[in-house]
Amino acid sequence: MAMDKLRVLKLFASCCDTGSFVDTARLFGISASTVSKALSRLETDLGLQLFQRSTRSMHLTDVGEQYLGTAKNVIAELEECEDNLKSQNAQATGLIRLTLPISYGRLYIRPMLKTFCEAYPDIRFDIQYDDAYVDMIENGFDLCIRSGTIQDSRLVARKLSPMSMLICASPDYIQSTPIPLSAAEFSSHPWIRFRFKQTGRVMPTMSSDSDEAIMPDTKRDFIVDDGETLAELCADGLGLTQLPHFIARNWLMSKKIVSIQPVLTPKSMGIYAIYPRRNYMPARVRLFIEHIKTCLAEMQETPERTWAQDL
Repeated sequence: MAMDKLRVLKLFASCCDTGSFVDTARLFGISASTVSKALSRLETDLGLQLFQRSTRSMHLTDVGEQYLGTAKNVIAELEECEDNLKSQNAQATGLIRLTLPISYGRLYIRPMLKTFCEAYPDIRFDIQYDDAYVDMIENGFDLCIRSGTIQDSRLVARKLSPMSMLICASPDYIQSTPIPLSAAEFSSHPWIRFRFKQTGRVMPTMSSDSDEAIMPDTKRDFIVDDGETLAELCADGLGLTQLPHFIARNWLMSKKIVSIQPVLTPKSMGIYAIYPRRNYMPARVRLFIEHIKTCLAEMQETPERTWAQDL
């Protein structure tokens, strides 16, 4: 059929109400011949005669009367369903299925949930913590927070902040050991490094005096696959580590670790709110993203800057 079935049903119902192809054509912004051809095709597909036509008028057949009742019920039920869905989409209700990276989720997003849930008590959450890549579409997630860049054309990535990197040590370590002033001196220190669970790759170190990530050939490394453990071992005085700003923040504020090099904020790294590409974002998801941005702004973080860049 040249037109979709629902549109043809609407043309059919309109012709029955107006008694005119011309008036129906005017209502739908199409030609009268297009209306006539669509209804003729409908009769052909059904193998039924819906109208008795004459040069001046048209009348429904008995079969047409029966078909009209069903067509109007279908149109009305679908329109009611669409209205209900649009209303739900515009209201602050329902479930947000959310997937978060472990450290960022615990340290940044979790503290934001209380005030959001107090403001919107009818919004519920189903939260998964996972540092690995998750197919949002396949797994039915509404929102994902991740670092890096997104290549999937089915998704939209909205930047929340850059990602600043800080090389840190404990106060005790600084007192007992000469602090490296350049990347060339890194190899004389033990390092606490992060290993990605998904790939097994160890994250290299980035230095403000080097254009490239480096892997110092050190005499002793601690390798862990949990971001917060990096800071814990650093605070224990076991060596140097490089932390993203969101892990470093509380430790720096408590003075259990200190930043020993200029803060590095690579242009290629950032934190993003990621959601499926769609015409109408549910209000609950939009409101939660805006809440995250408001909370970040209170922490001096924007899509352009982090608080760490002021150190």
